Amino acid sequence: MRLTFFGAAHEVTGSCYRVDAANLSFLVDCGMFQGGRDAAVKNRHFPAFEPEEIDFVLLTHAHIDHSGLLPRLANMGFRGPVYCTAATGDLLEVLLLDSAYIQEKEAEWANYSKRKKRGALRGEVAPLYTVAQARDFLRRLKTTSYGRTVRPHPKVKACFQDAGHILGSAIIEVWVEEAGRTRKLVFSGDLGMHSRPLMEDPARIGQADILLVESTYGNRLHKSLPETVEELVHAVNDTLVRKKGNVIIPAFAVGRTQEIIYLLVDLIRQGRIQGNPAIFVDSPMAKRATEITLKHGHLLDQDSRDLLEWSRAQGDNMPYIRFTETPEDSMALNKIRQGAIIISASGMCDAGRIKHHLKHNLPRPECSVIIAGFQAAGSLGRRLVDRMTTVRLFQETVAVRADIHTLGGLSAHADRDAVLAWLEGFAKAPEQTFVVHGEGETAEGFGALIRERLGWSVTVPDLESAYDISGVTPG
Repeated sequence: MRLTFFGAAHEVTGSCYRVDAANLSFLVDCGMFQGGRDAAVKNRHFPAFEPEEIDFVLLTHAHIDHSGLLPRLANMGFRGPVYCTAATGDLLEVLLLDSAYIQEKEAEWANYSKRKKRGALRGEVAPLYTVAQARDFLRRLKTTSYGRTVRPHPKVKACFQDAGHILGSAIIEVWVEEAGRTRKLVFSGDLGMHSRPLMEDPARIGQADILLVESTYGNRLHKSLPETVEELVHAVNDTLVRKKGNVIIPAFAVGRTQEIIYLLVDLIRQGRIQGNPAIFVDSPMAKRATEITLKHGHLLDQDSRDLLEWSRAQGDNMPYIRFTETPEDSMALNKIRQGAIIISASGMCDAGRIKHHLKHNLPRPECSVIIAGFQAAGSLGRRLVDRMTTVRLFQETVAVRADIHTLGGLSAHADRDAVLAWLEGFAKAPEQTFVVHGEGETAEGFGALIRERLGWSVTVPDLESAYDISGVTPG
């Protein structure tokens, strides 16, 4: 039995793990690399294996760094099914079609730029995949629910458990039979924080022979949710009431936007946010993701279900929330000089409508930007977190005069102690634990911490490294 790491090894994005056993091959996740200049090169060169060799894919959740290269895999020869939760399947229809649209537009722009510089076009740039290819791929999905066992192959069974990260996110338990022996592999996916808004806590797993665990925040602790909420209240009230500006919140359309809406509405219900702010959600994708969240409301925690009931009971008096649709609606927001909370994608500020809102509001000292999630190295969001005094937007230098607030306690990822607590729920140590989905130094440090605290055997794999997990020796 062989395990190979094709992404999220010494880095946070590009999650993709291949298992070869019993004359079959399958992947867990097939994500896009994001952040930094080399991400595009890695995506363009994916995959480093023959796609037609893969029998099926198990998908932990819908975020693009876990799912974003699935249409490319299918277009290059993969013909098998992809298993995921029903909520993940609904979100994929939103995320992958949007991703494909972005791929097409970026290819068009690259080709236009080449023509403008050189005249005749040589070597036309093709998108990683098209909208039509993404639509075709979506027919491959086979959905399930938490706690149900699926059999993608006679020698394999899998069970999806709630990871508490985003709607439909899963920890995947996989049992593989080879040579009369069954081995259990557990893939943590992205784990959520305990007691965070909207999501249930990550499911406890009792046993694994081989474990892959994420380490996105393996070197730090998040602020507590009460502390984070206090900072959010201060940032919003200080900006809207004292400074008379706007609050700009870059947020992933799936998961983070719905969480922020929940917090803002709950704070308005409690009277902690002053006045009656206008909340604009400037993302058609976020609108669709919110509708999907309501469709799968049974997956939300009890507090979230209670707040939904309260909001519905308010009728015309409920907090003002407007979802924009058209580009004209989005552009109109840039004329608002004060009193607005604008939530827009992308979460790392590298694409989408958020860039326009940053361009119009970053130079204004009366405004604030609230960073509410992980910002990968090389992203525009990371440059804001690192307090750069200027940034480049639309080939222009833009001064950063707005206040930048970083709310680490809203991360959708568990922090160091939360992941450790989840690991302590195992009845015994796995034979081998692989630390993935973390930047190099972070993953190495978290691996060392697991060895020290739990006494487990831990490996931090390199990209494209392979291991014999029958005996766990380098392949």
